Order: sequence, then C-alpha cells, then structure tokens
Amino acid sequence: MRIVLLCGGAGKRLWPLSNDIRSKLFLRLLPAPDGQQESMLGRVYRQLTLAGLDSSALLLAHRSQVNLAFRHTEGRLPVLGEPAKRGTFTAAALAAAYFHTRGMGLDEVLCIAPADMFAGDDFFHSIAALSGLLLESGADLAMLGTRPTHASDQYGYVVPGLQMRQEGKSAYAQVARFTEKPDLSGAQQLINQGALWNCGIYAFTLRYMLSCMEQSQLPLNDKELCAMYDTLPVRSFDEEIAERTERAVVLPYEGEWHDIGNWQTLTEQLGSQVIGRGQISGQTHGTHIVNELPYPLHVIGVEDIIAAASLDGILIASKSHAHAIKEQLGKLQLHPMHGETSWGSYRVLDEFEHRSPNDILAIRLTVLPDHRLNGRIHGSGLKVWTIVSGRGEVMLNGERFAAASGSVFSIPVDTYHTIRADLDSKLELIEVRLGNSLVSAFNKSDSCNTEL
Repeated sequence: MRIVLLCGGAGKRLWPLSNDIRSKLFLRLLPAPDGQQESMLGRVYRQLTLAGLDSSALLLAHRSQVNLAFRHTEGRLPVLGEPAKRGTFTAAALAAAYFHTRGMGLDEVLCIAPADMFAGDDFFHSIAALSGLLLESGADLAMLGTRPTHASDQYGYVVPGLQMRQEGKSAYAQVARFTEKPDLSGAQQLINQGALWNCGIYAFTLRYMLSCMEQSQLPLNDKELCAMYDTLPVRSFDEEIAERTERAVVLPYEGEWHDIGNWQTLTEQLGSQVIGRGQISGQTHGTHIVNELPYPLHVIGVEDIIAAASLDGILIASKSHAHAIKEQLGKLQLHPMHGETSWGSYRVLDEFEHRSPNDILAIRLTVLPDHRLNGRIHGSGLKVWTIVSGRGEVMLNGERFAAASGSVFSIPVDTYHTIRADLDSKLELIEVRLGNSLVSAFNKSDSCNTEL
C-alpha cells in the first residue's frame, strides 16, 4: 500500500499564524516527546515512522510548499508538487497518474489521508489494515471512521450498515450513506443511529481510481494532467467518489482522533496556555495566547478566548467563534509577512510606501547552515545586505566575498547575487530594498520560487 498525505489548505482558519505559504501543517506548536515543539506534519511523519509506514508514504503539496513539506519531514519523504489547489479529488487523481506513469501495478492499493490529522499512534495501524480490508471485503473503497465524542456541525458523518463483519481482528461494516456537516440536531440524530465521524482517509486500488478518472475525462499521464491543472474545477474526493461508490466499507476506530481545523481544537492540544511573550491573569479559564511578535501580550480577566499575534496581524476572538475568521478574511489579497522556505525563513520588518518611485522594504532573512538564497537579478532599485550574525559567502556577478557579522553589501541593478551560509551555523541578515510594489514582488519571487 502507498499512503498519499494531502498537504493542501489555504491557511486562513488559523490566521494570523498561518497564511498561504505557511499553512497550519507547518506551525511548530504541538508538544513533542522530546520536550520541544513540532508541527502537525512533523507529528504525522514521526507516527508514520513508528508504525513502519514511512517508506510507503508520499506527500502531495502545492508547488509553493514542496520544499517546506520536505523540511518538516527531515527530507526523508518524497514530495509531489501540485500545480494549483483543485481539491482532494484532483489531488488524488494526480497521485494516481504519477504512480501509473511510473509503472505501478493496477492492483496496488493507494490510501489518501489529510496530513493535518491529529490521532493516537495506534491510528496508523488502522490505516495499515485498510489494504487487507479492501481485499477481504471485495469493496471498491475502504475508509476509516471514528466514534464521535459529541454532536458537531464541523464534521462529515458516515452511517454504517447494521451488520458488522470481521476481518482479522477488525470489525467493519458496509457504508449505508454519508452526511456532510449537518446542523447540531441532525448530528445528534446521526450519532444515535451509530454514525461515525468521517476521517477523510480512503483506500482503493489504482485500477479503481483510474477508472474514475476516465469517467471524469482526466488523462492518466501525470504530465498531461499537470498541463491542464489550472483549468480544472475544484472537486472533493467525498463528492466525486466516496458518495457515489456503491461498494464501500468503513472500519471504526475507537481511539484518539481530532480534526485540528480551528483555534478551538488546536488549543486543546497545546502544552501551555501561553506560547511566546505574554501573560494571562485573573479569571481567564480556557484562554490561550500564541504570540510570535517580540512584544508582550497580556490578557486579564477574559475567559475562553484566543489571542494570537504574528507579523500578518492580531486576532482576539472567543474560541467558539474563532473559525469565522476565514469568512472575515474573505477573498482579500493578503501578502504573507513571514514564512519558511527551502533555504530558511523570512519576516518583513517594515515597508515604507512613498509617492516617489522609491518605496522601501526591510526584511530579516535567516539562511540555514549550508543553504543559500535563490540566485537572481533584480531589475530595478537598489538592494543592501547587512550581515547580523553567522558567517558565509556572498556572490555578486561571479565574484565571491566573505560574509560575517557587520559586513555590508550594496547590490546594484542587474547584478546576479546570492548568499550561502557556512556548514556549521545559520546566517542572519537584514535586506533593505528600494523600488516599486516591493511586498508583492517579494512574496512572488522569494516565497514561491524555492529550490531544494
């Protein structure tokens, strides 16, 4: 079985910490066994490794996040870049076309799973059991469902048939029907009927997925599919396949599982009420602070709120309504002011917009040991690098210069330039740019054009 972890998502539900580049998958907030903090993707990778499934896993991420996904799995899982975000059905089709083009057998089992799942370690043994369940049951689709702990309008529900069957140590049932995010009253009725929360994890043979792609008139070659990707509609796997499959089975999971899709569910898993600079005092039951700014954030006498701050903005909201931030942001064109890349990280320190041709943008860049910025030529304005800490090497039009704390480099227009950090330490520098529309240009060139 091959496991395909889907790393999509726009990054608005956990704004301002998440954005279009650094989605919730890459937020290092969850407590790790070593006492440090890990990201959702890092946690899933660690659990896959413990279950012995890491060698069969493939990540599928938007092409702007390929290198970031690679970093958060220690560079040990292959990452397939998606040309655009077109929903879980299209992502699953791309993975199937990728394997088919490379000669995978038609009877090989694929399993798609959201990379942002939060579950107990034994959950991954249930994922491994789906391959045998698919063969034993003769179904076209096998999935996981977890027992609801409460009525929720934030999850999809799977209603299993009345008759349970046994496959090895696992009991499974035919899928009777799906219900997508009912109201609370409907959710309680479904729970009374034995419904399960849909975990979004599906197993199927490559043969079955290819047949579904042919019915949707999609090419079976990954290069041909990528060529038309931008023109495809956004489609979900649930609607296109799961709800239309007549022979589907569900394996109930009884352990820990959460869909961390908003601040309410995320803060339930944090190891501390305060992350970053800040303090909570007074009657503040259920309140959390997550602060990435260098300025302290204080909450006094307010209960059940999330106070989150980053360079992208500040959110103060009751946890029960914090998910509404996605609708509040709407379709605003938000330029990420901080993020991670293949070479390190960046944050915008300040921007000055003037009526003159010379706007000014100041950025702090952190280059990882033995990594370098993507080499480029800027066509207008001026760029100045000031090395803050670390050591490395600057290249300007083929000439090499040693870089150390206090070094300053002026980079004129039409000069090819890059900088590399030494092997043993990271390199930090302040970059000041003069030019037009600098923030949008920075995000377009530096955030989305990363290289391994």
